Amino acid sequence: MSKNILVISASLRNGSNSDMLADEFMRGALESGNNAEKITLRGKSINFCKGCLACQKTGKCVINDDMAEILPKMQQADVICFASPVYFYDMCGQLKTFLDRTNPLFPAEYNFTDIYFLLTAAYTEQTASEGPLKGLQGWIDCFENTGLKGVVCGLGAEKPGDVKSMPAMNEAYMLGKQA
Repeated sequence: MSKNILVISASLRNGSNSDMLADEFMRGALESGNNAEKITLRGKSINFCKGCLACQKTGKCVINDDMAEILPKMQQADVICFASPVYFYDMCGQLKTFLDRTNPLFPAEYNFTDIYFLLTAAYTEQTASEGPLKGLQGWIDCFENTGLKGVVCGLGAEKPGDVKSMPAMNEAYMLGKQA
């Protein structure tokens, strides 16, 4: 049975390494007969969460921006894959802001159970992925029906396109196929 897969690419650079991993994940997902959609945060207006918690009562955020269009897609997805560059040993700020804005989903009925994370970093040390993984795991822990099913780290991807020659490309594709 096909799944609804949503890929969220957080890089603001066109043709970035993490965006390339997102494309490979999506290619694998589509080749396996799934429905897949990619949303790029580049060009989206996503403001900071105000922490008002009105969404916990109404199911909707009081901020009128592009999250209003994205949240229902997340809620209906069976699988969500996040792709982020690593900045200062953590996920990029736009992904953290995005995750904070998913607060309306917390009390809601949602379909997603499987979460995947694709990372790229100029750093070559495996420790470069620890901060982003810890941050995403904190988000996952708030959604009791979800779990982290796979991670790909493209370490040493300093310049745009570096990830193309790395095993991370095939790893992202294979994760997409099994998602």
